[in-house]
Amino acid sequence: MTGETLRETVSIKGKRRRTLLIEGIAIVVIALLFAVLMPTILPAFRLRLLGRFLALAIVALGIDLIWGYTGLLSLGHGIFFALGGYAFAMHLQLQLPPGQLPDFFSLYGVDKLPLFWYPFYSLPITIIALVVVPSIVAGFLGYLVFRNRIKGVYFSILTQAALLVFFNFFNGQQKLINGTNGLKTDTTKLLGMIVSDNHVQLAFYEFTILFLILAYLLCRWLTSGRFGRLLIAIRDDESRVRFSGYDPTGFKVLVFAISGGIAGIAGGLYTVQTGIITPDSMDVALSIEMVIWVAVGGRGTLVGAILGTLLVRLAGTFLSEQFPEVWSFFQGALFLIVVTVLPDGIVGWWQKSGIVKMRSLLRMQEPLITYPSLEEDPQVQIEREEIGR
Repeated sequence: MTGETLRETVSIKGKRRRTLLIEGIAIVVIALLFAVLMPTILPAFRLRLLGRFLALAIVALGIDLIWGYTGLLSLGHGIFFALGGYAFAMHLQLQLPPGQLPDFFSLYGVDKLPLFWYPFYSLPITIIALVVVPSIVAGFLGYLVFRNRIKGVYFSILTQAALLVFFNFFNGQQKLINGTNGLKTDTTKLLGMIVSDNHVQLAFYEFTILFLILAYLLCRWLTSGRFGRLLIAIRDDESRVRFSGYDPTGFKVLVFAISGGIAGIAGGLYTVQTGIITPDSMDVALSIEMVIWVAVGGRGTLVGAILGTLLVRLAGTFLSEQFPEVWSFFQGALFLIVVTVLPDGIVGWWQKSGIVKMRSLLRMQEPLITYPSLEEDPQVQIEREEIGR
């Protein structure tokens, strides 16, 4: 390695670390502001709406993990989102006096609780299930697809087909999960408190922010090290990865399962803040919209997934309230503008050219790493020792 190459490598690594550190601090600070400031200035209805959007941002993080970094465009993430929501809703439906069944069972002549409902009496098991069940389903589905080396548009089509299968199955299970009517959560109790109570909803809002931070940190950790570089290599040239001695199947199954688990957590948090979970959560349009959020924010950035979700959902809410008859046209125009003018998304544009234009506008120059600061850099000394061995 030449001195010039070494300097470039150290410079790139230093920039990357600074960027990740600044990004992480910004996420935590903004999240704390959301947690402390928003409950004081927003009415209960608006706060609950914001909580839903933050829950959807968690789903977007999972999609960015598999699409932005691994190149797997899933159009069926509504499956895992809904499974998490149903798991939490089933637990809440069972918070009744001993021997009593949820009301909808009596409508269909069911007088005995189905066996698969029993584990959801326990809150700890329910919390585990809303992560593990979507992860298992995602991992199994991914294994069936990836072992046959199916990728690209065919993978997207298969995930959407799986979504339709799950939607139709859940839609027809009237006696088991109330079919098209879904499971209500707003009138149920959790730990003796009505779920729709403002204090309970505030707690769920805070939990949503906490899990959004944790999901971001998990995705950032997965994509920052050697595992993340391998995911990017799979995205860019899977054949070369195979020739290098790696089997991409296991890695893709793992990351798809992790993404499914993240979506399951989001589904549970979204359900309790919406008040109901129905098969409409597996609607094709919603799963496609999840992908759009990531594209608007900038795929392969993680921050863009959060930003895109909040911008699109907040814009949709504002436009639907101000222009109820034509708001969908505005939303469609927004998507077209972003895709055509900013193909890398908002964050992608900022990272590639926006920050350069800002520096130029403010007459700021990029700091140069030169001697003697480079000579005194501990990382340079470590790399020199490794080269000399």
